Amino acid sequence: MRVIPASFEILDSLDRQDMACRIEACGRLCYKSEDKITPESAIPFVRGIVKHGHNSVMEMAALTLRVEVESAAIVNQFLAVIPRYIQFDRLEKQVLLISGTVRAFRELYRDAGKGKLIKAVAGYLASQYPLFFEDLAPKHGWVGQAGVTVSPLTLAEVDQLPVDFLAKHRHVAVRIITNRAVTHEIVRHRPCSYLQESQRYCRYADDKFGNEVTFIKPMFFAEGSEEYRLWETAMQETERLYLRLLETSSPQAARTVLPNSCKTEIIVFANLLEWLHIFRLRTPKNAEPSMREVMIPLLHEFGRRYPALFGELSRTLT
Repeated sequence: MRVIPASFEILDSLDRQDMACRIEACGRLCYKSEDKITPESAIPFVRGIVKHGHNSVMEMAALTLRVEVESAAIVNQFLAVIPRYIQFDRLEKQVLLISGTVRAFRELYRDAGKGKLIKAVAGYLASQYPLFFEDLAPKHGWVGQAGVTVSPLTLAEVDQLPVDFLAKHRHVAVRIITNRAVTHEIVRHRPCSYLQESQRYCRYADDKFGNEVTFIKPMFFAEGSEEYRLWETAMQETERLYLRLLETSSPQAARTVLPNSCKTEIIVFANLLEWLHIFRLRTPKNAEPSMREVMIPLLHEFGRRYPALFGELSRTLT
């Protein structure tokens, strides 16, 4: 049995990776198979994800595009679609700023791919990131769309957008290590993307898990107190029963005895506007204490990075 504190990490390193490597790094969290990452593993991993329809993994990379059109009619055709999970703003009358995850752009083309602007965006993305769109390629290949020009924004350019645009178009991924009671609350937020360590597939009796179950230290009980002793005894008994069940059962069967105190890892990926909503709900005094334990220091870090959006709320909690 192992006991660790809750923690978080803003995944800046993902922003410096190409999309295939980024998505593999996130996707392998579910199975805790990060040890299988090699210089050649990203492409077959992504192809497997696409083939099996594991769409949530393709939500872990976002793109921001500047789309210029020659007529307002093309814009109106796009706006009539009401694209799901796509963020867009008008920079000028005939210039749009469009952001979405790989999944969002794939589904936009799949569900509404007759519009000229959507065809142009899909064709551009397919030319730049063919791995993610090869299964959606038209029978006669991607055809350029006259009157539509698509260009990407770098992350540095997104960070320089006016604050109202920045809030909607800048996405940030955070890896949180916490207990399962906290993640049950986190995943209620929409629109966000999540990938979480799977007790169904992770076998904690294996060497890579130290042949033990890891629990999150409870903030409710002082270490050394009678309450902490009772909690610790319960966790030890839970671990014993879990490991015993694994002798004859699968991880998905044995996990039924595991409690909320079990350590889990979750990646939360959302734009800054949604992060602001999360912090407003999960940091006040009436929020769940174990949630506040993670969210308050995370808010302070967001406040340091994006003071125009998070500074005021962060200062109220100092």
